[in-house]
Amino acid sequence: MELLLSLRDLKIPAVCDVSVTNICNAACDFCGFARDKMLEPAKYLDADAFHQALVILHRRGVRYLTFQGGEPLVHPDIIRMVSSTVAGGIRCAVITNGWFLPRHIDALAAAGLSQVIISIDSPNLVRHERNRGLMGLEHRIIEGIARAHALGLPVQASVTINRLLNFEELPQTLHRLGFDNVSFSYPRREPFGSTSLVYHDSSLIDLDQNELLTAIDAIRRLRRLFPVLNPRASLDEVARYVRGEPQSIPCVGGYKYFYVDWNLDIWRCEAWSEPMGSVLDLDRIPDLRDPCNACMMACYRTASMLMHSAVATRDAAMAFSSGRIGDAVATLFRRGVAVSFWALIEELPRRRRRAHRVATKARERLPEGEPGLPLG
Repeated sequence: MELLLSLRDLKIPAVCDVSVTNICNAACDFCGFARDKMLEPAKYLDADAFHQALVILHRRGVRYLTFQGGEPLVHPDIIRMVSSTVAGGIRCAVITNGWFLPRHIDALAAAGLSQVIISIDSPNLVRHERNRGLMGLEHRIIEGIARAHALGLPVQASVTINRLLNFEELPQTLHRLGFDNVSFSYPRREPFGSTSLVYHDSSLIDLDQNELLTAIDAIRRLRRLFPVLNPRASLDEVARYVRGEPQSIPCVGGYKYFYVDWNLDIWRCEAWSEPMGSVLDLDRIPDLRDPCNACMMACYRTASMLMHSAVATRDAAMAFSSGRIGDAVATLFRRGVAVSFWALIEELPRRRRRAHRVATKARERLPEGEPGLPLG
C-alpha cells in the first residue's frame, strides 16, 4: 500500500518532436515537404522564441526532443537551438536526410546533440538517391556517420515502409553504412490535421492490408539480424490496428508526447485536427488524456507502448490516494498494462546492451585521452 502511494510522485519523462522549418532540399516521392511539392512560403522556427519555450517544455516534463522538418539542417539557427535545448536540461536528436550532415556534424556534437537519425528509403542506395532527388547522397551519409561516430554520437536509421524496401537486403546495407540501429515508421497517405506534411498519396506507399502485415512480419524477423527499436509488442499492436481489431494501448499524445511546429503551436500529435495552443501558453493548457488509437504513427505507438504501464501505475496510485480503490484496481488490471510491462521487460535489457555497444564503439573510435560526448 505504501509503495503504491509513493508512486503518486512517479516522474515519467515526456517527448517532443519539433518541426523547425517547412523547407526541404530533397524531393521524396512520399513526403509533402519535398522541394517540388512545397507551395507555401518558407517558414523557420524563431530561435529566440524557442529558447523561451524550452523552459516551459522542461517544466511540463519534456526531457527528450527531436528536431525535424522539412530538413532541420537548412535552419540557419539549428546549432544554437541544439545548444539551448541541451543547456535547458533536455536531450535532443536531429532527423535528417544526411545531405548537410558532413558540414554540420562537428558543430552539432559540440552543441551537445545526443543522437543523429538519418532517413533511409531502400537498401539499394541508387534507388534511395533517386527517390530523394539527391545524387551523391550515399557518400555524404557515409561521411556523416563516420564523423558522428568519431565524435561519439550514435546514429539511427529511420525507415518508412514502402515499395523500395527489400527487408532481406536491408541489414547488410545498414551495417555497411555504419548505422547502430533502425526504427521503422508506417506509411501515411492521408493529410494530417496539423501543419506536418509527412504524408503523400504516393504509389510507393499505397500498400494494402496484406502488404502491411507482411512488412510487419518482416520487421519481426529482421530483429534477429539487426538492432530494431520498434518493440515486438508495438509491432503486434500496429498489426491489430491494420486488421481493424481492438487496441490495448491508448496513445500518450497530448500528455507525454507533443508536436511543436515552426509557428510555436503545440499539438497533441501531428495527426490531430487542431493545436492545443501556443507552446508559450503550455503552463495554462491541461493534459489531453482521452484515449485515442486513430493512427499508426510509429513514434507515438512505440512511446505509448513503453510508457503505458508507468502511466497506469501512477494513475492507480493517484486513484488509491483519493480513496477510489476500485478505480485503482481496475486501472492496474487492464490488459494493456500487462502488455506494456512485458514490453519493457523485453526491451530494457536490449536497449541497455545496445547503449553499451554504442558507448564501447565510441570509446574505441576516440583518440586516446579524448573524453568525447556523454551518451547516457
